[in-house]
Amino acid sequence: MMYWDGNMGAWGYVLMVVSFILFWGAVIAALVLFARSMSPGNRGRGSNGPGGSAAEDLLAERFARGDIDETEYTARLAALRRARGA
Repeated sequence: MMYWDGNMGAWGYVLMVVSFILFWGAVIAALVLFARSMSPGNRGRGSNGPGGSAAEDLLAERFARGDIDETEYTARLAALRRARGA
């Protein structure tokens, strides 16, 4: 019967170090992503990134469909941008 003598060998140590780095890298990445998703800077942003908003996209769609005219579109767009800036 063969017994293990406790020596992992070089590949065992390499695998242990790599798995240690991958595990803690995944934990740190998960914490960073969670902190970013909970930050107040990410709330209220639309699909266009920092410059746009979902409300502006919806307003542009309504204007493109002809639901609202140009004067109403510009007035509502200005109101949205004022509200976002406040």
